[in-house]
Amino acid sequence: MPALFVSFMRTVVPYVAGLLLTLVVRAGVEIDSATVTGVVTVALGVAYYLVFRLLEWIGERLRGTALQTFAGVLLGWARPPSYPKWEALEPVDPSGYASGSTSLS
Repeated sequence: MPALFVSFMRTVVPYVAGLLLTLVVRAGVEIDSATVTGVVTVALGVAYYLVFRLLEWIGERLRGTALQTFAGVLLGWARPPSYPKWEALEPVDPSGYASGSTSLS
């Protein structure tokens, strides 16, 4: 469950940041169309996420926890979510199934 919350926070925070950046842009620019405002909000949210996710990724590669933590905090959580490891399932052997069509009646 904690991974779900972390994942949720790291999804929502960039879009809230996009909304706030859109409000800042609107303070100096007159935007009449609601559609344009929506597109600008999503574009800013995606750009925000990409910039800080890239910084976090660079921090991981450089073993620099300060950059990774800084970018992670601005994404909504200091660390990416960790998911449990599951064992891979064995491939299904199709020879164990009857050939031909079956009806479900």
